[in-house]
Amino acid sequence: MQNFMSKLGLSSVLAAYALIASTVTAQVQTLDRVVAVVDEDVVMASELAQRINTIASQIQAQQVQAPPIDILRRQVLEQLIIERLQLQMASRAGVTISESELDQAIARVQQNASVSPEEFRQRLRADGMTVKSFRQQIRQELMIRRVEQGSVNRRIQITDQDIDNFLRSKEGEFWKSPQYELGHILIPISSSAPASEVTQAREKAEDLSQQVRGGADFRRLAIANSAGQNALAGGDLGWRKTVELPTLFADALNGLKVGDVSEPFRSDAGFHLLKIHAQKGASEQLVEQTKVRHILLKPSAILSDDEAYNKLVAIREEAMDSDNFSELARENSEDIGSMLSGGDLGWSMPGQFVPEFTQAMKTTSIGEISLPFRSQFGWHILKVEDRRKQDMTDQYIRNQAASLLRNRRYEEELQNWRREIRDQAYVEIKLTEEKEGSADEAQ
Repeated sequence: MQNFMSKLGLSSVLAAYALIASTVTAQVQTLDRVVAVVDEDVVMASELAQRINTIASQIQAQQVQAPPIDILRRQVLEQLIIERLQLQMASRAGVTISESELDQAIARVQQNASVSPEEFRQRLRADGMTVKSFRQQIRQELMIRRVEQGSVNRRIQITDQDIDNFLRSKEGEFWKSPQYELGHILIPISSSAPASEVTQAREKAEDLSQQVRGGADFRRLAIANSAGQNALAGGDLGWRKTVELPTLFADALNGLKVGDVSEPFRSDAGFHLLKIHAQKGASEQLVEQTKVRHILLKPSAILSDDEAYNKLVAIREEAMDSDNFSELARENSEDIGSMLSGGDLGWSMPGQFVPEFTQAMKTTSIGEISLPFRSQFGWHILKVEDRRKQDMTDQYIRNQAASLLRNRRYEEELQNWRREIRDQAYVEIKLTEEKEGSADEAQ
């Protein structure tokens, strides 16, 4: 969808590319031709010309150096070939996009473009598109995204050992370290000062600490009393991760919460006070968990998308009348992992489910059954059985680390997967150019 979001409002085309594209279009008006055979499908010259127009428009908008037209043409054709293969996979897998899902996706594009429905249609017309053709292209992008997510996610396995290794690494230590907005007061004392001066400096630091606990403004006290570099800025050190702080400072912050001030502690420079003004990152995570059951129906060649939806509507009505959600899940759900337990998914964690499932779970009250909703896996209904707040700090950190590692691997695996399906497919390129003088290329 990002391509089309970027495309909206781009009505001009690079002059050189516009000339080529218009020439190709003029030829297509009399006789379109096949430029590539892709397994059981083909790519037409008119499609290639239209996509070149779109890409050229985006290149111009980004104000970057465009590649030579022959290279661009090959790159665009390769993109179309991969898309054809993905759409064929989607068709074989029975992937469909419902009208309501398509409407929601287009509404998001329109919202991101910050235009009214009429302005949106005008922009489409300016870019040579109809609402119908735009809907079809968005539908195909959604199908491709669903195939990619399903295929690539199955290839990515994040183990406990992967998470442990990351969290023990220097990068992991930095990533999970909490970040504090700190205030600092330094009462100076030399390392060779007599005991009386040390005592006097300590007492002053303790007095300032007590004043802060009593409600005094830390920044005002820092300006008046601190000898630190940031004294005139109210002692502000800015945002610092604990791993970026001296060990002495990090130790002093142990056990403190936002608003707390440390006990005075000494270094060679003197006595220090630290106050936590704010915190981001790995603090205590009281997570709201939801105990939920669900029923999943997967559209297929036998069960259409609309039929799956209507069947779930009927199941929901029966569950509401008879309060037998668990039994209905055992009889109807196609989620192998939960159907035998009556659709029980246990206590959920943030980020555990796909966004559509999370949203439905969030908006459904305890004891209620959601309306049917669509995800990449099919049509669902769910029943919320209970909610609780749980201290999941360690588990939360591990889940976030797993998500980070998965996202890093996704793009790499996506490229590998695309290369594999391209290598395994029958592709015959019929794109010939006078400059190249080459015969048709079979791959």
